[in-house]
Amino acid sequence: MTSSKASERFPESQGRFPRSTPTTERGPMAIVNRHHEVASERRAPPRSFFKLPDPKRARLAPFSFITAVFALITGALERPALAADPAPGERWVAAWHASPTPGGTFNAQDCPSDVGLTGETVRNIVRLSAGGSSVRVRISNAGGAEPLKVGAASVALSKDGAAATAGTSHALRFAGQPTILIAAGAEALSDPVPLKVQALQTLAVSIFLPAKTGPATQHYFAAQDSFLAAGNQTGAGADKQFTRKISCWMFLSGVDVKAAPDVVGTLIALGDSITDGYLSTKNKNQRYPDFLAERLASRKGPTLSVVNAGIIGNELLTVRPQLQFGYPVPARLARDVLTQPGARAVILLAGINDIGDRSAKATDLIPVYQQIIQAARAAGLKIYGGTLVPFIGSTGTYKGDYGTPKGEQERQKLNTWIRTSRAFDGVIDFDKAVRDPANPSRLLPAYDGDKLHPNDAGYKAMADAVNLDAIVDAVVKSASP
Repeated sequence: MTSSKASERFPESQGRFPRSTPTTERGPMAIVNRHHEVASERRAPPRSFFKLPDPKRARLAPFSFITAVFALITGALERPALAADPAPGERWVAAWHASPTPGGTFNAQDCPSDVGLTGETVRNIVRLSAGGSSVRVRISNAGGAEPLKVGAASVALSKDGAAATAGTSHALRFAGQPTILIAAGAEALSDPVPLKVQALQTLAVSIFLPAKTGPATQHYFAAQDSFLAAGNQTGAGADKQFTRKISCWMFLSGVDVKAAPDVVGTLIALGDSITDGYLSTKNKNQRYPDFLAERLASRKGPTLSVVNAGIIGNELLTVRPQLQFGYPVPARLARDVLTQPGARAVILLAGINDIGDRSAKATDLIPVYQQIIQAARAAGLKIYGGTLVPFIGSTGTYKGDYGTPKGEQERQKLNTWIRTSRAFDGVIDFDKAVRDPANPSRLLPAYDGDKLHPNDAGYKAMADAVNLDAIVDAVVKSASP
């Protein structure tokens, strides 16, 4: 995408993420029988990070870049774990995640991630997919070029807006210290705090940045209000100090919980804006992974936490000029999937932006899928492929090959491979779940957000199509001796 096309497609004058953001996944899911045996012994990759590509070099040859990334992933997986797995009954799982990206914005008033913060507190509002007896928080400088100084941080139960529930606030520490300097490209994991939380409960995670941060590591499209306040307000219970509402999560990449024994691991939804929930109702948790979380939270017996590793505009092959679209799926796979606490399974829904934005062919994308599958299996994860949803009618908004006959041809080819190759542990037919039976190349009108993204009802249909029993059973079986 040229810079002129970028400005046409994503005008900065719009007050919210423009209706031109590409997306990737959703649809009903039919999980088929397991195609591959996965070793029951799971090697735990170390929580270390390889260096991501310089955004200024976004035009590197994609296949040489991806080859290098997977060499790093493979090397990490072959090294012995740095720490032993927790004892039985002390299982940590990821209960909330937002894939971090470098600072960039379409609207600086809604999200000042392009300039960052100075002497301010950001209060991030997040909903957990699983409950537990303790929590710990991951603060990210993954998109930063300089060390990040965290002056204080806290976690509390969220009450309403920016307010915290009285008596629930806990100051966070890092190896016993109230402050920490986080290296460029890295993240910091807090010490656990004894805060009892329930599945689907909302937390307020506050981070005070005393010095100029520069462009802020963020998750641009949150579909959730968070808040800013001047000075250190990490201990504030009332919301009156938080005078500015923002539309992005800043410096927060995850919340883990020490879960009950019936939570057997974490399911990661990996993809682009369709996984990220673009066009879902703000502050209502209507993304398809949110609906999965609700189903899993009500499940009797063994269950999973679920986290969302979708990023608007994300692709399989390309680092796009808009930094808030993040690095390609292979480049972020280790951080956003393989090293997530309790990771046991992943749903992959990606490629529609490569087809629409870059006119990629199915034959270009299939080898990338195969490498992702290989890396997931090497880490002991089950991996499920989601078919790409219909997008005819979207070219007027998104340009390129979104919804063109050429783009549709490649979408159909890729979906055929996903359904028939037996490369995945199972297939989720998101395409079938949300398409119009009378016109299968288009979204069902009742599910249609903008000819490319589903609306709330469409995201629910995607989640309802996922055979969670099959995924949980496969995870439990693979963990058995």
